[in-house]
Amino acid sequence: MGELKNVIVGQSGGPTAVINSSLAGVFRTAKMNGAKNIYGMRHGIQGLLEEKCVNMSNYIKSELEIELLKRTPSSYLGSCRYKLPALGEDDSVYEKIFAILNKMEIDAFFYIGGNDSMDTIAKLSTYAEQIGSPIRFIGVPKTIDNDLAVTDHTPGFGSAAKFIASTVKELSRDALVYDASSVTVLEIMGRNAGWLTAATALARGEDCSGPDLILLPELPVDIDEVVEKIAELQKKKKSVMVAISEGAKGLDGRYLCETLASSREMIDAFGHRALTGSGRCIADKVAEELNCKTRAVEFSTLQRCASHIVARVDMTEAFQVGASAVMAALNGETGKMITLVRKMAEPYICVTDVYDVKKIANLEKKLPIEWIDKDNYWVTDDFIFYARPLIQAELYPFMIDGVPKHIVIPD
Repeated sequence: MGELKNVIVGQSGGPTAVINSSLAGVFRTAKMNGAKNIYGMRHGIQGLLEEKCVNMSNYIKSELEIELLKRTPSSYLGSCRYKLPALGEDDSVYEKIFAILNKMEIDAFFYIGGNDSMDTIAKLSTYAEQIGSPIRFIGVPKTIDNDLAVTDHTPGFGSAAKFIASTVKELSRDALVYDASSVTVLEIMGRNAGWLTAATALARGEDCSGPDLILLPELPVDIDEVVEKIAELQKKKKSVMVAISEGAKGLDGRYLCETLASSREMIDAFGHRALTGSGRCIADKVAEELNCKTRAVEFSTLQRCASHIVARVDMTEAFQVGASAVMAALNGETGKMITLVRKMAEPYICVTDVYDVKKIANLEKKLPIEWIDKDNYWVTDDFIFYARPLIQAELYPFMIDGVPKHIVIPD
């Protein structure tokens, strides 16, 4: 096993409720294994290019603060959506990055993020190999979307799923307050993969029927058929609930949100279009066709920052992938991403492994078609069996004056 004197870690892309648990895993494990300096990039690779880095030991000084970091939502170091140019296209960017890393005498580089972040690790590790740099580059997975390839699931998904299922149950109770017919449409995050929207099914139990229809991006949505199904459901129950992915598409292949007059064209550095409004599209159509009370509820960023209801399983695994990243670098690995491998389904047992990041970056893991009940606009028991262990147990925040306590880097 080698040694790591100076390491650097960054966070990228959309945050999760447990992304800082992975950061804590990197920090604590590096420190325990003799790292002299553990630097944090302020706002990811973009911040690194501007040499905006902090020595994390100046801010995290005790085990209590590590525990507080684990319970703090969003990205403690700040995030970015910065796309590195293709290798050979503008190597001046890579030359600048490696000049900064060499000046800081960095031995290992850890990047906590999703698909786009793994693209960054793939490019940096390839460039390091080309120039003979000994710096090791390891990707630490996170995304509430659960769409990273190879890994069984992604840290962040379990807590988002727990929040979604819990909120669906609460909204279900609220929708039954009045003795009147109503339709509630829930818009859940998910551009091309329906994992989060499928998680609304976890709300179903003896005290809650969950959503009546689940509309996923993996299959085109026939709006007219959906309206017909809602009309049929209204003959049996006064409150109908529909869950829909923000990235749901119509039969014409367009995102449903694009049919709204208020739809705006906003594209990020990776070419991702901002999506919002699919729920409102369905709600407006139902109100027009069925002349009943409708409500569109966008879960929006609440799905990724609700640290008051994290799943203990998720937070534990988030810490483990951070710790495993450091151990992988100590073992000489580079150009790898840490993965989660489900060894046993019942009882649930999951371990970490390493995998070539080039075989993960820029791939997208969608909800398996065989896990979708196409005829009933729902999901199968296979999805429930897969997702249920990921939302188990609770880890409550530290409360001060009645609200959660978080740790932040002072401006």
